[in-house]
Amino acid sequence: MTLFQRVLQEYGIRHKLIRPFTPRHNGKVERSHRKDNERFYASHTFYSFEDFSKQLKTYNHKDYNQFPMRLLGWKSPQTIPRDLFSMV
Repeated sequence: MTLFQRVLQEYGIRHKLIRPFTPRHNGKVERSHRKDNERFYASHTFYSFEDFSKQLKTYNHKDYNQFPMRLLGWKSPQTIPRDLFSMV
């Protein structure tokens, strides 16, 4: 069992794996890629690989992790661990 799996088990979180090459899931992945393109790739200019890496790190930290998601009850991914650990 991996550390990730142990922590999920400890907090009673069910981790559901999906089958690869499932058309129903492919649509979700494609939508995610389209949104990343709209929010990041198409709206930024990169001058080097290092510049790209720096901007991507900033995007992931500030934009993506703070974006509310329906799946999370309209909370952002960043708030979920904070909420979980504040209960402990």
